This record gives sequence, C-alpha cells and structure tokens, in this order.
Amino acid sequence: MNIFEKEFDFVIQRAKSLDRPPRMVVAGADCENILKAVFEAQNQGFCRPILVGSEEKISAMLKKLGLYDREYVISAVSDYEIDNDFHPYMKKALTIINDGLADVLVRGNTSTRNFLMPILDKKIGIADGLVSEVSLIKVPYYDKVLALSDVSVLINPSEGQRKKVVKNIVNVLNHLGIQHPNVAVLALVEKPSFHMRDTVEAQNIVRSHRMDPIADCELVGPIPWDLIVSKEAARLKGFDCPLCGNFDAVLMPNVMAGNTVMKVLSMSANVNCCGVLAGTRVPVAIASRSSSMEQAYLSLCVAAAMLHE
Repeated sequence: MNIFEKEFDFVIQRAKSLDRPPRMVVAGADCENILKAVFEAQNQGFCRPILVGSEEKISAMLKKLGLYDREYVISAVSDYEIDNDFHPYMKKALTIINDGLADVLVRGNTSTRNFLMPILDKKIGIADGLVSEVSLIKVPYYDKVLALSDVSVLINPSEGQRKKVVKNIVNVLNHLGIQHPNVAVLALVEKPSFHMRDTVEAQNIVRSHRMDPIADCELVGPIPWDLIVSKEAARLKGFDCPLCGNFDAVLMPNVMAGNTVMKVLSMSANVNCCGVLAGTRVPVAIASRSSSMEQAYLSLCVAAAMLHE
C-alpha cells in the first residue's frame, strides 16, 4: 500500500479525518477484491460495512478471506428473487440508502448495467442531476493526480451535458480539497476545425465558460493529451498556455475516449486509478470487479472523502 499512501495521501487522509465512520452498503458483496478493500477501510477507521447479497455466498467468501469474525451486517437477498426491472441486490441496497440507513453505495459483484440503471431510475434511484463517473489516475510522468470524466456513464454527451460533467468534476475535486482546479477539454488537436466535431465542441464549451462560468475552475480547450500533461510539448509546439503540465482534470469528448484512455493507462502502463460517481445524492464507489484491492480501497477513500462539507 506504500505507493498508494504516497500518491493518494491527500485523499486517504480526508477519508480518515471524518468525525464518524460512514456506513457503506455493498451491492453484491460476494466479491473478493471489494471485501478486502471494505475491511481495510474498516481497519483505517472509515467504514461500517453493510453487505448485500446471498448470505451463503458472502459468508463463504468471508470465511475464505479470514474475515468472518469481523464486524459487519449482512442484508440477505436470494439470488432467485424475481424482479422484472432491477437486480435484487441493487434494489435492496438502494432501499437501504433511501431509508437513510447507509451513507455510501459501493459496487460489488454486479455488472455495470445492473449497477447503473437502478441508480438512474426516477422512482428508486439516487440521481441528483446528471450522473457521470469521475476517475482519478496517477500517471508516473505527471506530478498530479488527474481526474478524467466521463469514463463509463454518458455514451456520447451533448455540449450541454458536458458542461454539467465539468460541474461534477469540480464538485468532486472540491470535496478532495482541490479548489479552483484547472480543467482541460480534450480534443484531437489544439486548433478548432469544422472537420473535427470534438475541437468545435471544446471551443464552444470554453467560450461559454468565459461568458458565464460553468463552475469555479479554469477551463482550456481544445487541447490534445500531449499538451495537457507536458510543458515541454507545449514549448516545442509553440502552444502558449501556462497551465500545460499543471491540469487537475480532463473533460473527455465521449465515453469511448474516456474509458479507453483510463484502461490503456491502468492495464498497459500500470497506472493507479479509482472511480466514483458524481451527481448522486450519496457518494458512490464504482471500482471494477477486476480492479485490484488497492484500487477498490482508493475508490472507497474518495467516496468517504466526498462526505466532507
């Protein structure tokens, strides 16, 4: 955990500094990496676990991991309970949230679709405006932790939706103690061209921000990845922007770009990352079922840190 303590210490310390440990409800808790992360968070003093799912499967997993004697609550749901609309694990977890019995929602052994659709539902969901995922990554050659969004929810967002994603990014970073962040609007090239929709949209979003600020942040775009992360690349290309190499976040043009950048960096370059949902009534940790325990733990840290006023 040493590398995570170093890179994400500012997030971890905010999670640890809460006045009381938040109640974290895990939807589909028979998930090895998530259970390990949840009980590591409990060790660090910022988690009270509520485990939703098959009691038989959860108990077997807890025994396998040597966690059976720890302090937790199991909210049992049968795998065979029929619900034509939503997965029973998510329906139970959201009921617990809506009844005020939990503070954080955690994705466990549930597919992306089964996890997201109930959250967005108007009747039982917890959406509070536009929902988007904000992923935090630490690239080895970059001094800061970068926030990327959206990387999983909005397939092909409109300009209006992307402005709301900017608000979500800034809101998450504010909760992590980062005020007035520098946000880059990613595009293929830095010069707008009507042949490239991403560059035109980026220009429109930045112009709109200058006339009527979207959020309390600096917004630059269109700007490609090399100029976002490298002052030297900006010097060589003659791109006059003092924020190059000093951005806190990147607004992605669509989910394909966001998800690909995140997965290439995490899977091929061994980059540390974690994710949360923004635009929900309570923080939502959304680690992948294939994430490492450390990455799942960091998602819990971010979600807990978002409980800070």
